[in-house]
Formats: sequence, C-alpha cells, structure tokens
Amino acid sequence: MSESTDAQTNPSLAAIGEALRNHQSFVLMSHVRPDGDAIGSQIALGFSLLAMGKSVRLINEDGLPENLTFLKGSDRIESPPAGPLDVEVAIALDTATKPRLGDKALHAASKAKLWINIDHHISNPKYGDLNLIDATSPATGEILYDLIQALGMPLPEETRDAIYVAVSTDTGSFQYPSTTARTYEMAADLVRRGLDVGTINSLTYDDHPYRRLELMRALLNTLERTPDGVVAHWELREKTRIDLALRPEDSEGLIDVIRAIRGVKLALFFEELPDGKVRVSMRSKERALDVCRIATRFGGGGHALAAGIRMPGPLEAAKAMVLAAARETVNAAKQPA
Repeated sequence: MSESTDAQTNPSLAAIGEALRNHQSFVLMSHVRPDGDAIGSQIALGFSLLAMGKSVRLINEDGLPENLTFLKGSDRIESPPAGPLDVEVAIALDTATKPRLGDKALHAASKAKLWINIDHHISNPKYGDLNLIDATSPATGEILYDLIQALGMPLPEETRDAIYVAVSTDTGSFQYPSTTARTYEMAADLVRRGLDVGTINSLTYDDHPYRRLELMRALLNTLERTPDGVVAHWELREKTRIDLALRPEDSEGLIDVIRAIRGVKLALFFEELPDGKVRVSMRSKERALDVCRIATRFGGGGHALAAGIRMPGPLEAAKAMVLAAARETVNAAKQPA
C-alpha cells in the first residue's frame, strides 16, 4: 500500500482495526458479477474474522461464480436473504460505488450501524463511514493482506488461498503494470505459509467449461479493429448467451485475448444484458489512454488501464457512443504535449 501499513500511523487502518475488534457481527459484500478479487476478498477477510471468533455472513447479489467454487470456504458465499440481517457492521469489498453491491444486498445490510469500504478503484467516492482506498494497489486482496498483517489478525488457509487468487486474477496472473515487488513478496509469503501454487493456478486458469470455448468462437466472429489497428472490440449478444447457456463468469478475462493483439492499445468488450442494458469492459496498454476517464463519461469507473460501464441500450447506440469516446482519447494522446 502507498500509505503506511502501520496501524499506529495510518488513521484508516487504526480505525478499522478498532471497529473489527470492538464489534461482533459482520456482513461482507462485493460487487455484482463478482470476479476473483471480489469473492477472494470476501473469503479472505471473512475467515480471518471467523478465526477471531466473530459472527460473519458473506453475501453477493449474484451468488458464487462456478469458476471459483474450488476456493476453500467458498461455500459460505450466499445470495442475499429476503430480510435485513441483524448485524452491526457492513463491509463492502472491491466495490467502486455503493449501488454496485446490488439492491438485495443493500437491503440485507440495511440494519448495519457502521459501513466499512475497502477498495482499490480510483473512482471510489469513499461511501463508507470508514474508508480504506488505495488506488495504487493492484487488487483489494493485497490491501487486505496488508491490513491483516498490520493488525495482527489471523491468516488461516482459507484466507491465504483467497488472497492469492484475488491478487493473481486482478493482475492477469502477476503480469499487469500494477504488479509491484511488494506483490511478489506477498505471494512469496503465502507460499511459505503453505500455498500450493501449482494446484491453485491450475484450478484458476486451466479448468474452463467447454461452453467458454464456444463463446470464444462466437466472439471472434464479431471482432473488429480500427483502420490503424489501435482499437479492437467484440460483442456478445443476448441470443448467443441463451443459445450457449452461458453463465456471467464465462466471459471473465476474455477481453485480454484482444488486448494482446500486436498494435492494439485499447480493447473493448460490449455485452448485451438481460435487462436491456449494455455492459462495456475496457482495457488499455498505456496510461495515456485512460479508460477510467472514458468510463466516467458514461457513469462507469475503474482504473486507468481497466474500467467498465453499465449503460442503457440498445447495443448499437451504446457501441457508437463509447467507440467515439475511445477515438477521441486515442486522437488526444497523439497530439504533442
């Protein structure tokens, strides 16, 4: 973390540490369409709190993705109950804005008297009573590792494995520019604590359902590039989702396929959603092409190199607007300073 990880000198850490020690019941949440960092962060902090003897519920609006069921402790991830939970503290993890937790999750946490917000998105407006936001961190999982270490909290095997998966998946398996020496040092410490690197990497990256390959084939048939080859994009129609019986997690990480094309600096993935909205995922290879700035123009957010939008359809209209903004960004980056 960029700030001191000493709870004595970091007010956010000190206040969160006091809240974790002084309260007994917690609900931990993460964003809709959860990824490895979201679910991994919930399990990581959840099991550390359980080891402290706390009462903990782990809820997600969309439940547990099939591709993360291998994680120890993942069976504790549940869909939000119908009524509010009787908890003292609500903790939002890896969630840039409060509405991204989902209406049902927010209702379930509505009795909480204290909100803690832990995240690494630069667009996070600090919506908690206590906020620990570090936009320099590659993953919320790494922030939690630092938090657990600084506060002397337990680090059971469920927490160990979940932190590794959270950080690995949000750094492209430790490949993205946000990865630092500290990230590798964290991973080394987790290995020393008994992490089985070979097995957990295999389960994370080499265990996909066949329908994901069918999805890849369908996406490739929609692939387009701008004439200069700088921007590449593809799209997923609702009909394809239905025909292939896709799950939300099946498309996770596939945008990196077109991001990896030589010459491409900006990759976009347009996806029709069942509610008529359009989900746009964006990846950039250069900070000069800041996709978070593009995303915020349409109510989205994220990081300079990875951001997302959920906007009104139809897909054709959304695509035209976002691609126009992408072209503006590329043209502006070409101008001399």
